[in-house]
Amino acid sequence: MALLGYARVSTGDQTLDLQRDALREAGCIDIYEEYASGARVQRPALAAALRACRAGDTLVIWKLDRLGRNTKHLIEIAEDLAQRGIGLKTLTGFDIDTNTPHGRLALQMFAALAEYERALIQERIMAGIAAARARGRKGGRKPKLSSEQQQLAADMAKGGIPITKIAHTLQCSRHTVYAALAQARVVVE
Repeated sequence: MALLGYARVSTGDQTLDLQRDALREAGCIDIYEEYASGARVQRPALAAALRACRAGDTLVIWKLDRLGRNTKHLIEIAEDLAQRGIGLKTLTGFDIDTNTPHGRLALQMFAALAEYERALIQERIMAGIAAARARGRKGGRKPKLSSEQQQLAADMAKGGIPITKIAHTLQCSRHTVYAALAQARVVVE
């Protein structure tokens, strides 16, 4: 009967230290770590942790939302673990013991709350983007070529200069030149 830990943060800017320390203190022999959004269903470290679990083992997570924020996915994981005779334990928040009806109900309630929290976060992100646009801020990457360089690329292409030569002159990739020409609506034959 082994304790296996799973730790996750959403971005590389965040640290796994708090979760890692708590999982070690709880007695986890192996800890699977990941930098990925909880909304993503396909997570390699989670898949590896689930594969490593055997009947009688317990998958330990710091908090339910570390496992995921989608109710359906959380329930699927919990049901898969239960069918394989594997427990699920949280270290913070309410104790969840998936071996009892009360524990399964608690899991479903908390999974629904985690999904709700994810929806609220997404709503705030979209509101922030809309507010930034209203202030004139454009999203996305900064263009690799300035507007002057884009115009030069268009003029050179119209003059019959090959894309490779244009890219070399502007010190960029051919793909960047093609993107600039597409934006300027210049057709290259």
